[in-house]
Amino acid sequence: MVDQDRIIKINIEEEMKSAYIDYSMSVIVSRALPDVRDGFKPVHRRVLFGMNELGNTSDKPYKKSARIVGEVLGKYHPHGDSSVYFAMVRMAQVWSLRYPLVDGQGNFGSVDGDSPAAMRYTEARLSKLAEEMLRDIDKDTVDFQLNFDDTLKEPTVLPTRIPNLLVNGASGIAVGMATNMPPHNMSEVLDASMAYIDSRGEITIEELMEHVKAPDFPTGATIYGYAGVKEAFETGRGRVILRGKAEIEHEDHHEKIIITEIPYLVNKAELIKYIAELVNDKRIDGISNVNDESDRNGMRIVVDVKRDANSGVVLNKLYKLTALQSSFSVNNIALVNGRPRQLNLRDMIKAFIDHRQEVVLRRTRFELKKAEERAHILQGLIIASDNIDKVIAIIRASKNPQEAIETLMETFALSDIQARAIVEMRLRQLTGLEQSKLRAEFEEIEKLIAYLNEILANEDVCMQVVKDELQEVKDKYGDERRTDIVYASEELNPEDFYADDEMIITISHMGYIKRTPLSEFRAQGRGGVGAKGSVTRDEDFVEYIYPASMHATLLIFTAKGRCYWLKVYEIPEGAKNAKGRAIQNLLNIEPGDKVNAFIRVKRLTTDKEFINSHYLLFCTRKGVIKKTLLEAYSRPRQNGVNAITLREDDGLIGVCMTNGDNEVLIASKNGRAIRFHESEVREMGRIAAGVRGMRLADDSIDEAVGMVCIKKKENEAPDTILVVSELGYGKRTALDDENGEPIYRITSRGGKGVKTLNVTEKTGKLVAFKNVTDENDLMIINKSGIAIRVSVSNLSVIGRATQGVRLINLEKRNDEIASVCKVLSEPESEEIPENENEVNGTSETNSISETEQ
Repeated sequence: MVDQDRIIKINIEEEMKSAYIDYSMSVIVSRALPDVRDGFKPVHRRVLFGMNELGNTSDKPYKKSARIVGEVLGKYHPHGDSSVYFAMVRMAQVWSLRYPLVDGQGNFGSVDGDSPAAMRYTEARLSKLAEEMLRDIDKDTVDFQLNFDDTLKEPTVLPTRIPNLLVNGASGIAVGMATNMPPHNMSEVLDASMAYIDSRGEITIEELMEHVKAPDFPTGATIYGYAGVKEAFETGRGRVILRGKAEIEHEDHHEKIIITEIPYLVNKAELIKYIAELVNDKRIDGISNVNDESDRNGMRIVVDVKRDANSGVVLNKLYKLTALQSSFSVNNIALVNGRPRQLNLRDMIKAFIDHRQEVVLRRTRFELKKAEERAHILQGLIIASDNIDKVIAIIRASKNPQEAIETLMETFALSDIQARAIVEMRLRQLTGLEQSKLRAEFEEIEKLIAYLNEILANEDVCMQVVKDELQEVKDKYGDERRTDIVYASEELNPEDFYADDEMIITISHMGYIKRTPLSEFRAQGRGGVGAKGSVTRDEDFVEYIYPASMHATLLIFTAKGRCYWLKVYEIPEGAKNAKGRAIQNLLNIEPGDKVNAFIRVKRLTTDKEFINSHYLLFCTRKGVIKKTLLEAYSRPRQNGVNAITLREDDGLIGVCMTNGDNEVLIASKNGRAIRFHESEVREMGRIAAGVRGMRLADDSIDEAVGMVCIKKKENEAPDTILVVSELGYGKRTALDDENGEPIYRITSRGGKGVKTLNVTEKTGKLVAFKNVTDENDLMIINKSGIAIRVSVSNLSVIGRATQGVRLINLEKRNDEIASVCKVLSEPESEEIPENENEVNGTSETNSISETEQ
């Protein structure tokens, strides 16, 4: 029965809930989270306090770490010795704390992740900075609590003069919450704190950020982008991107990447090991060797770059794939009045200033009490010195000290403390010099008491004391920033992984595309035999071959009026005899749609001046023309955009880029062509439908077959107009005669135009309208699949209204020409222009328009 009476029945669910909540709060309050006032968890506070109690200060010899750990364990921190030792070790590591608080001697680990030596081998003492955190702790500046066995007292917080939570940061994992606070520069934080005092607490976060620029990490590196920093200061949460510092050194035969600083908390040895693994796994090309040449003078990681590799691209890949660029997730959670709170920059500075104000007030009260006690004694001593003979007589006449004290109290109206001080006074204080010293000391004490009372009575004076002490700390310990800030940069740009090398892009008639390094094409003189180009299917051929740099952009337009973007580096690379890849496999082109035009721009998103001074001209089958600023197409989207609004029975046939001063020619199936200046077409928005460019015949058969944009050329042979009919007839016609009079007369847009081909039953309708020079060849493809290559230079220039000559003999009675393509002439298939300025700037159906950026 007795045992049954001792058993108390409880609900296990409630008990587990209660016990876990108690455990959680214990972890949150007493282990894992720092106090907002001194920035310490209990273990760090106890280590520093224990070292101070040992007299283990910066002006004394080092003490064994085991002695310090034993002191802290035995008196204040009832946990494992490793928790105390590793906490002390971290406070001594210059790569862990921005401002180390422990001065260690011996092996305290390394930035490579090496473990510190055992505590019996290492020695330590407080750093001068740590002493600033403990100063005045004996002046009743902070509250003390009993230790774990109620035999000693320990401080609940340190009376720090340093905003340690900000300058050294903190990290910890509690139950249901965690903290991760970055370190900051002490000079900046103290400047912000003094600015807070000057503003009487009315300062904003933005104004504080003028002083505290960003976190400042002990390992230096570079903060890459400011958005995360700003968010962290304003909300207490944010993501800071850190990049290691690296420079490229140029040597005779190759280049080297020299890494001198790495991001905070990155293990240098693991970083080097991972780089080597990436090289072995072929994930990074261009690295031949990695060496760690770090020494006592600083960090130096040497990455040898292969001769044929681009150092800038290799470095950007290191940033992308390794911890050389990493992020620090800021989560400012600290204990405020014993409760966890998320804090912004202003909250943390306010908490620190409030703490300093309380410390100064408590210290002032303590010093005032001591000063008043001393002044009281001095008053008695001065009375005694004024009546020294009588005092001596009283003392000599007394039987014992207590009788002398009582007699003195009655004779001179003294207090017990004053009388005792007189009785205990030494004979040397009877000299005249000592008596004058007493009066001088009393006067100083009176001044001190008045000053201390003013501090207590006047808040402005109190805050000035706080500010002066902060300025003193800054003057002693302030230093320059180690971490640089790159404000404008954010995530890595895909272009960073590709050198802006010159490439040759080839596009086949059936839509296969590839890029080939320019170095694979050797230059030939005029009349050379050329070299074998792309291997294509039997019925396919290379239609376009032109230079482009890796960072250039292709704007691709389809018959349904859609615009897609393709970076040159996104085009699959292949040897010059490779087939390439279908464009439809690279873009999200709708079924039933097909690519009809390409425009190439060197710097589509960065060269604002260029895209705001150039235009795109669109032409549709129904003779509609539209002119839009290139800038409207400078914001790429993965799924493309509508480039022009088309009617259901219409389709896009050509796009060309102009500088605003081009002439435009449009030809129709019925053999008519119109010529007008592009200024006739007003500028419109991206999704506009356009205006009439050419009036077509009333019959349902007539439609536009091509558009040509003519740029004025100096010191070059002018382009000629080539027309081809569906039954194989064609001809070349000059734009202007020898006297400069226009053969194709210039009119307003919207007219029927003039005859460009005498269309008869013998010739058939017009199917192709091109601008050509003697440098071009024609690829003529029949509907039956037969292709023939014709040199343009073999075609003579004849009149505008003629029917032309037979270009191809159509053997089958019902055969017709399906398409006509302009290509580079065969002997010069390898003569690639040296730069983009040499490329023709015209565009037509299925053609490329080159820029002159």
